Formats: sequence, structure tokens, C-alpha cells
Amino acid sequence: MSPATNRPSTVDERYRGYPTRLAQQSADAQKSRDSLYSHRTLPDSVPRKQSLRLPPDSTLETFDAAITALQHQIGRSNVVLNDKPLVDGWYLEHPNTHDAFHIVDQEDLVASAVAYPGSTEEVQKIVRWANEYLIPLWPISMGRNLGYGGAAPRVPGSVVVDLGKRMNRILDLDEGNASCVVEPGVSYFDLYDEIQKRKLPLWIDCPDLGGGSVLGNAVDRGVGYTPMGDHFANHCGMEIVLPTGELLRTGMGALPGRNETNNPTWQSFQAAYGPYTDGIFSQSNFGIVVQMGFWLMRETGHQSYMFTFPREEDFPNIVEAIRPLAQSRVLGNIPQLRHVVQELNVTGLPKTHWYSGNGPIPRDIIREHAARLPMGECSWVFYGTQYGDPASIDSQLNIIKSTFSRIPGMKFFLPKDVPETHYLHSRAKVCAGIPVLRELDWLNWKPNAAHLFFSPITPTRAADAQTIHAINTRLHAKHAFDLFPTLCIAGREMHYITNIIFDRASADEKRRANALMRDLIAEAAKEGYGEYRTHVLYADQVAATYCWGGNALMRFNETIKDALDPRGVLAPGRNGIWPQRYRGKGWEILGRENERAVGGGTIAPKL
Repeated sequence: MSPATNRPSTVDERYRGYPTRLAQQSADAQKSRDSLYSHRTLPDSVPRKQSLRLPPDSTLETFDAAITALQHQIGRSNVVLNDKPLVDGWYLEHPNTHDAFHIVDQEDLVASAVAYPGSTEEVQKIVRWANEYLIPLWPISMGRNLGYGGAAPRVPGSVVVDLGKRMNRILDLDEGNASCVVEPGVSYFDLYDEIQKRKLPLWIDCPDLGGGSVLGNAVDRGVGYTPMGDHFANHCGMEIVLPTGELLRTGMGALPGRNETNNPTWQSFQAAYGPYTDGIFSQSNFGIVVQMGFWLMRETGHQSYMFTFPREEDFPNIVEAIRPLAQSRVLGNIPQLRHVVQELNVTGLPKTHWYSGNGPIPRDIIREHAARLPMGECSWVFYGTQYGDPASIDSQLNIIKSTFSRIPGMKFFLPKDVPETHYLHSRAKVCAGIPVLRELDWLNWKPNAAHLFFSPITPTRAADAQTIHAINTRLHAKHAFDLFPTLCIAGREMHYITNIIFDRASADEKRRANALMRDLIAEAAKEGYGEYRTHVLYADQVAATYCWGGNALMRFNETIKDALDPRGVLAPGRNGIWPQRYRGKGWEILGRENERAVGGGTIAPKL
């Protein structure tokens, strides 16, 4: 495939693309895709070991009969067998049959088929069908949570329920209430584009990349960077298909409106009456969310900026300076603290441009190259944004500057102080609710680049941050990977997100990346720090670290799972929650199964 002659598809051509109105995004997408393809040595696809991976306990005859029955219910073209070559694609043209960033073999976590429902009623039909035929389902919104498993089902042979292709409507966009209701296939690009089309004075909050599902990111408790960066905290109302096919509305949505319409308060008040149930449908396999309401931000003035700090050892002092600013809400958004090595990889230039040796790039080489970049020689970079009128922004910035000035050598930059190509301009857009694709550029660091995220939570406190940073530094050196840390600060806690970039064509790098992840999870947990989100292949290990009270939390989750999903068909194993049908039968991954699966093994139950 020639990237020069095959431009990225748009949503008018294929649902995975970007809105055609966003001409600049079209150019950015083409540039990102061309750059990534220029570093590929892998072919588009390789011959499969087996043309079709059946669900557990199925025969080809019974599976064919089941697929025929489902095609009859929702349409032949809306149920597609996964018997074609597996193509990894890239961010906007990713697969919905497997993980584009496969950390084991490409064929290990694959779907048997993909179903494309077009309505809530069709989702219910699919779920009832799965109960009848005992076929596991793996629902995805758009499958773009790359770095956490993408669209890959935890149980190979599951039927992926791709909600994004046909369920992609913005069901409500209320300027007066500053809220919206969306289906799973609405991306950040889509929502932003519709607001711009209507010329509404509203902002969305988006993560680093704008192509993912608004609903899907919130259900997985993802974050963005405006004052409304906690996406699940800013949702309001859900409609859910339960594992039996029944339909549930949470919050005020449980109250019928006049003449069977939606009541006027569904997107205004989250909790309603009685137990607050919304939380159990985030990061779980207790239901399929088919509609979700969100609060939007009112358009406001804003100013993005950047601070740099000269020394590695400044890290604890920076965290201590951040803490009172974050807790008193002087910081206007969810800012980022990044190591300067990320200033190199976000340029989109490969690692070989900066360093030709083996192993992690040395610190003195990083400093040498950073000195030639617009912000100059430094070790840590802080990206933030303030909001409000000019006077209030100036007042806030004066407080922040005064606080950070206690760290010798600190420098302050506004976007006008750096070239248009600098990453600060991209951060300024994201922090103003404008979805972008710039964050893809760091995938050029290695050929055939893929990545894993290690994402523990630490208090906004120097001692805790230093503990996690030291674990990361030591283990990345042990397994010979470059360390790319980003700390997203949200008041009293920080998401310490480590991006492990590996060459998915290298079995050795895959094994080392797997070992690194396993060690990071174990050593962080030993010190009392856990992940907030993880790749599907590490869900069992991470869930097992939350073991207080003799695994009381998991026992509680399993009780809910068995009550709601007695036949165990909905996303078995998601976030470490296994239904009774699978539990204790060798499906859990708690040791070196992933490393052993690379290069010819398989992720299968140890029967």
C-alpha cells in the first residue's frame, strides 16, 4: 500500500475517518499516516494459521447455524465472519477484529465475527441471541483505545459487537443546558464538528487524540484536559442493554416524561433517587451502554503556556509546587508534567535521528538535543491552561509563576514564544476543546511502532511520585526501554502514565515489553500503588492487586456479574471480571503467559 496515493478515509466514506469539514485535520491525518507508513517494515497482512477462530466450546456446524440465525435477525450484511487476512492499519483505519498494537501474536486475540447493530433494539437482539447460543460477546464503541487492547476480545473467538459503525448519532445537543446525548459511534471530531456547524458557544473536552468515541472513553474513565477533564464525572444519564437483553436507564432517565418522551431533567442531575448505579457500568462487563449524556463547557477565554525546569532532581520540588496550586484549583485545567525526552519523540522524528546506539537513549544525549529545541536545555516540561477573562487569567498566571519561580532556572513560555510547529500549539488546541491528531507523531520513534500504557495513580505528593518514578526508571533500564512519563494532575492525585513503545515486528521487544509491564504492576502494587486502567492482557494481574479484605472487591464484582449475566456471555474477562462459566478454568493471566505466547504460543485456558 502506498501512503502517498491512499489518503485516510473520511466519515463520509468509512465510519472510522475524520469529518470532511475539518480540512486541516485531513492534512494532519495524511501527514501522520504517511509518516507512520514510511517506518513500517511489516506487510499489510501475513497468512493466518487458521482462517476462523471459533468461540469456546463451539463446533463449526453449530457456529454456522448461530451466525445464520443472527444474520436473519439484524441483516446479512451486518454480521461478518472474521475469516479474512488480519490488517493492523493505523489509528483512523484500525481493525475491529484484533488489536492493532498486538503485544502477543497478531492472531492470538481475534474475533470470530463482527456484528454491527443499528439500534438499541438490535443490540438487544444480539444479546438474546448470545444467551441462546452461549457465544461470548465483546462490545466496542469504536475500538480506538489503542495501548489498552484496542478492539481485541479477551476471549478469542468472541463476537465483537461494533456499536460505532451504525449507532453514531448525536441524539440531543442542548445549548441552554450545555449538554448532549450521544450514541457509541460519535467521536470527538464528530461532536466538535456538529457544535461548530451550529455555531454554538460550547466546548467539548477531548483526550490527546480526537478520533475515539466520546461515550467509550468516558465508560473506560478516560481523561481530557479542560476543567471538565474527568469524562465520567461529567456524564449525566445512561441507557444500557443488560446481559439478558433487558433495557435500563440510570439517573433521572428512570423517570418517564410526559407522553412517553424523555423527561426534562435527565441531563441535568446525575444521581436521581436511590442507589447511584452508574458507576458499576464503567470499566465493567455488566451491560452495554447504548446512549450517554454529557455536560459541555461554556465557551470562555483561555491561555495555554509552558514552564521548563532544568534538572532531573527538580522532579520532587516541581510536584510539591504543583500540589497547593492543584488543591486550591488555581490550575485551570488538568495540566501535564512531562519529561523532556517526550519533546524529542513528539517531533515525529525516529529515535535513530537522535541516537544510533543500542538500548535506551542516554540522558546526556537527551540534554544535548533538547538544548537545540525552542525551549532549550531542560529536564521537565509543564503544560497548563488558564480560563476566564484576561484579568483573571493574568492573576492566576502570576500566582503560578511566583510558585514555580522557587525552582532555580525555571522558564516560562507562551505559544507566541515558540514556532507554530512546537507541541505547545497542539496542547493549546486540546485544552480549548479542539480535537487533534498530533499525539500520533511519537509512534515514529520505532519502526512498526505500537505501545502499551502503564497507568498507576499517585497522590500529588513528592515522596509518592518519586517512588513510582524510581520504579519506572529502574525497570525500564532493566528491560532496555526508553522511559516516556507523563503526569496528568487532577487535584489530589496524578495519573502517572508511562508509554512503552515497542516494535510489533520484534518478538524480542514484545517479550521484554510484556515482562516490563508485569514487573511494573507487581512492584508498584507492592508499594501500595495501583493502575486506574490497563491493557486487556493485564486485567487479571491488576484486578488481583486490589485484594484488600480477602479479595472483597472482586467477590462483590463477581456477585453482580453472576446476577446480571447468569449465562456469562457479555465480555468475559473484561477488567478481570470473569463469569461463573469461565471462572477458575485457566483463563486468568497471572504469570508469564503473555511472554510465552509470543512467537507461536497461544493465550488459551490452561486445561
